[in-house]
Amino acid sequence: MNDGRLQDGSPAAGGEEPSLGLDLGAPSPPKVIQAAYRVLARKYRPSSFEDLIGQEAMVRTLENAFKLGRIHQAYILTGVRGVGKTTTARILARAFNYELPAKDGNPSVSAPTVHMPELGVHCQAIIDSRHVDVIEMDAASNTGIDDVREIIESSRYRPIMARTKVFIIDEVHMLSKAAFNGLLKTLEEPPEHVRFLFATTEIEKVPVTVRSRCQRFDLRRIEADVLIKHLSGICEKEAVEIDDDALALIARASEGSVRDSLSMLDQAIAHGGTQIRIDAAGVRAMLGTGDRARIIDLFESVMKGDIKSALESLREQYDMGADPALILADFAEFVHFVTRLKLIPDSKLDTSVTQEERVRGAAFAKSLTMPVLTRAWQILVKGMQDMKDSPRPLAAADMVLVRLAYAADMPTPEDVLRRLSSASPAPSSGSRPAGGSSGNGGGASATTSARPMLSVAPAPASAAVPQMRTETSTAPRVQVKSFEEIVTLAQVNRDIQLRIALERDVHLVRFEEGSIEFSLEQGASPQLAQTLMRRLQEWTGIRWMVAVSNEPGDKTLREQADARAEEKLTGVRAEPLVRSVMERFPGAEIVAVRAPEVEPLPTLPEPTIESTGDEIGYVDQFPTDEEL
Repeated sequence: MNDGRLQDGSPAAGGEEPSLGLDLGAPSPPKVIQAAYRVLARKYRPSSFEDLIGQEAMVRTLENAFKLGRIHQAYILTGVRGVGKTTTARILARAFNYELPAKDGNPSVSAPTVHMPELGVHCQAIIDSRHVDVIEMDAASNTGIDDVREIIESSRYRPIMARTKVFIIDEVHMLSKAAFNGLLKTLEEPPEHVRFLFATTEIEKVPVTVRSRCQRFDLRRIEADVLIKHLSGICEKEAVEIDDDALALIARASEGSVRDSLSMLDQAIAHGGTQIRIDAAGVRAMLGTGDRARIIDLFESVMKGDIKSALESLREQYDMGADPALILADFAEFVHFVTRLKLIPDSKLDTSVTQEERVRGAAFAKSLTMPVLTRAWQILVKGMQDMKDSPRPLAAADMVLVRLAYAADMPTPEDVLRRLSSASPAPSSGSRPAGGSSGNGGGASATTSARPMLSVAPAPASAAVPQMRTETSTAPRVQVKSFEEIVTLAQVNRDIQLRIALERDVHLVRFEEGSIEFSLEQGASPQLAQTLMRRLQEWTGIRWMVAVSNEPGDKTLREQADARAEEKLTGVRAEPLVRSVMERFPGAEIVAVRAPEVEPLPTLPEPTIESTGDEIGYVDQFPTDEEL
């Protein structure tokens, strides 16, 4: 039967397609299936050691090991998120099993190597995580001993296709203790065809017994300039125009993580939409960070004590979408930047630092003292920690800036001693910071007399405050008249360790200005005398002779204080009311006596007794009414 078709089924020339008697309408056009979008972090994932950035030390070590044939049985890769731990493990698995087929008359190449210029027989399957001999396991979801038993059983059999069977365990620190113990024997003496690759972000949680069986590589955070160059190259491949300042913001926010930076770049491209060029303002709005120039202005206002301008600037940045926590983080980062410039003016700066930061940071480094900068850092670190627990982040950030501004009036130990010597009252802790550029916190207009924050504990009541005497030398000298005043000096200068040693370990034998002799409590530091001699010369400006004697000496200051306390307790226990309470509650103890010292009432003169025979009469020494 001939239906007008040729033998292959196509309609004959001049013939028509036979009809089945049904009108199905015009044929629908073929569907176009759009390929799924691959995020940049996956699209540009390195597939060879040449593609890895920022890990040159590790690549060099592995290259030499492969050349010398010293390939280890297990490697553990550690580092922060997104620096390439799992990617490196896959590249290593590819290097273990690299094999090129014979072609164009060239023999096949089958040997472990770190140089893989083209895809080999097993490469693409390993890169796509679908190779039968490269087993990847996520320890976060497979934590038990049963999962490890499967690995141990599988390791006994030779690979099916490749040269080496590779086990990649990601987040290995999540394995249970039993799982680690079950893995130890196989990890120490694995079959020659097995390699283990571990990746973790928390290396300290991996047992030492496991770490000692592996070669460890610490993957570094990627430097900002390297990361900016890498992102710029990806933008060129994606035909995306972006400002250098925007790339610097992304590199800084990623904190050295390549995956984080690529995710942010992906987000920035989507945020820009149809925008021709992505600028720094758009990236800043996307990330919720403050303008870098405004952060520097905020720093200047706070350092000058201009709290009104500082709070207004913080509010304006908050209204524009900036996160208060990120504002304080940028503020702390700039404090660290200025501190580095002060300590190492000629240090190399990364490319993420803007020109304005360089110029103004150098000016702040010249005008601010180290105590001011370290004090600011401490307040910021404590404040950022408080913000995490605060339900109102903006209010918490306001209070951090207030503490920074008010701390400008805190004196140094030298100021405290000078004021004590001149008997001038210390500044009130509630004094207001300067309202403008006249504050002494030190900004662009601040001088080097900015004072660091320091709280001085009050001296003991029994110890007199050392008096100062000024002589022709520029450094003031402190006059010390007793051993208790030396203890007070140690307290004022915040040498707590020395103060405690002087109170507990020193039995004073002789004391005079410029010379001390004492014996030491058993177990005291033998270097105490030398330490005290050095400290006294620093604090008083004169050389002291400090000697250790074999004589017993007086009781230590702590023993004297304990004796006074015990004497006070003894007097309290003798009180009738206290004695009745102690009898009423057996086993009760008097812990401390906190009542203030009460002056005794004046006693009246004793009356004289005169005998009259049968009766005893009292003769008052005061005049009678008749005598008056």
